[in-house]
Amino acid sequence: MAETTEIQPNYLTSQQATDLMRILRDVDSVEIKMTVPMEQQQGTVLGLPLDPVEAEPRHIFFFDTPDLALNKAGIAVRARRIRGGTGDTVVKLRPVEPADLPDNVRRSGSFKIEIDVAPGGFVCSGSMKGKATGDEVRDVATGKRRLSKILTKEQRAFYRAHAPSDIPLDSLLVLGPTLALKAAFAPKSLNRKVVVEVWIYHDGTHLLELSTKSTPLEGVMVGAEFRAYLARHGVSVGGNQQAKTRTALEFYAARVRKQDDDRTRRAAELGR
Repeated sequence: MAETTEIQPNYLTSQQATDLMRILRDVDSVEIKMTVPMEQQQGTVLGLPLDPVEAEPRHIFFFDTPDLALNKAGIAVRARRIRGGTGDTVVKLRPVEPADLPDNVRRSGSFKIEIDVAPGGFVCSGSMKGKATGDEVRDVATGKRRLSKILTKEQRAFYRAHAPSDIPLDSLLVLGPTLALKAAFAPKSLNRKVVVEVWIYHDGTHLLELSTKSTPLEGVMVGAEFRAYLARHGVSVGGNQQAKTRTALEFYAARVRKQDDDRTRRAAELGR
């Protein structure tokens, strides 16, 4: 399995660039991501040609154990409710070495290999995707339906192949929801779509990410053009580059652990 390159505020080192070029030939797409520091998020939204009112709301749920054993094993299980009654699901493995994946997985129309590139690092991931209705996702989140029932046969097989054997799908806790607002615009000078996502957590904190996608062959060039475009519009992407998934998992897992500790303490007090 490939190594995760930790995301830092610097650009790729020469070795990282070499590793990236080696793996590009085996992936389906490249996504360049930039996290904007909290104190500059309002200025960023105002400085870019987008209308916040048109943002699409989503509810995002992750599934893991209280100690995030799946995340530590490189597995992410996610379901989303999207405006209009639709939804989707994904079982993701990262990091992944494309050459290590079996042919039947690589050939699946539901499977995608993508490289996420951020200032200072990149990670290659493999995602087995599926569709669900918004109501189905909500039923899983409220305990009315088992998680395995809204995942496809391919997703369940992918999970079994890579997740720890002692963590059944239907034993996972619901972590979330995170309210996300997604908007997009396509500046002529960049000649491609830019996606803006704001993830809002229950304590009022929020994460803003800017991203754009490219083909593997264009990845390096598009990354440079994207950074230059943001710089021209006064967008700073310095500082800690947070990952949306990791931030959400850590936030909600900490809440679950605190709730468990509170219940244990109350039970102990009642037993005195």
